[in-house]
Amino acid sequence: MKHDLKNKTPDIRFLHDMQEVVYDQGWVKNAENFKAYYMYREFAKKENLKYNITIIPPRMISQEFIKTKGHYHKSGHAEIYIVLEGEAIYLMQKRDKKNPNIILDVFAIKAKKGDIAVIPKHYGHVSINPGNQELKMADWSCDSCESDYSLYVKNQGACYYHTKQGWIKNPKYTKVPELRFEKPVKNLPKNLEDFLCDGK
Repeated sequence: MKHDLKNKTPDIRFLHDMQEVVYDQGWVKNAENFKAYYMYREFAKKENLKYNITIIPPRMISQEFIKTKGHYHKSGHAEIYIVLEGEAIYLMQKRDKKNPNIILDVFAIKAKKGDIAVIPKHYGHVSINPGNQELKMADWSCDSCESDYSLYVKNQGACYYHTKQGWIKNPKYTKVPELRFEKPVKNLPKNLEDFLCDGK
């Protein structure tokens, strides 16, 4: 698929749009309200699927690597990310249904151009640009999939922060497992619509 964005208008996420999820709260309150990343929503559609493109320029948020705001899916649907340029880290976490401040599982995937990261059903996720070049990524999701940012806002981000000092556990969560790393995949699932639109 060609990715000509010249005539497309992105939604822009500014720093202050996501200031609640930043690790260094003292820094962010006085920081310049810069453009953090660009979202080209529904760049393409296929049956009941939508294809979005996100661009995250390289930058630090104080000591933290630039990232997306982070969200769960209200329907619990899976999602698939494809790195088009640059490198990414996808941080995924699964919350307890009765107490969302308890994280049952957390893992990260390091991905480079051509790699695919699968976000499992019922996992929240944050995309991080840990490199010194622009991260351009695409994602496939079910057309009915809606994002829920509330837990990330309430808990000041994901259960881990990726900083120059390494991974830092977020104390706002009651319980957080040790972070593990999984490998990306190279191929999309055969029946993409069935895989992404089954939210059970």
